[in-house]
Amino acid sequence: MERKVYNSDRLIKGGPYSHVVEAGGFLFVSGMVPVDSEKGLRITDDIRTATALVLDNIGTALKAAGSGLDRIVKMTVFLADMADFQAMNEVYASYFSSKPPARSCVAVRELPGRFPVEIEAIAFR
Repeated sequence: MERKVYNSDRLIKGGPYSHVVEAGGFLFVSGMVPVDSEKGLRITDDIRTATALVLDNIGTALKAAGSGLDRIVKMTVFLADMADFQAMNEVYASYFSSKPPARSCVAVRELPGRFPVEIEAIAFR
């Protein structure tokens, strides 16, 4: 199976991975964290702002691959604190008010950079 990789100069990359990998007609978006590299912002203390920034970063990654948020079919949300679920969910819902993708949400002990949220996605072109 052929695969293509896509990266965006507007997003950070903290390791040996691609922002997006295309394979089998799907786009697999690596976990995104709340960092705005253009403004030098790292959101670690506000789950609402962090969630919005992560979803914007996913949109940026998908745009680099010729897709968009409206083509996401599955997302996985990782929360450092499940007490943030309601606030994260409210922001998340504002991005996917019509035909939201399938989703899993799990609490994890810790995320790299002490971020409150990380989200990965699967979409199509």
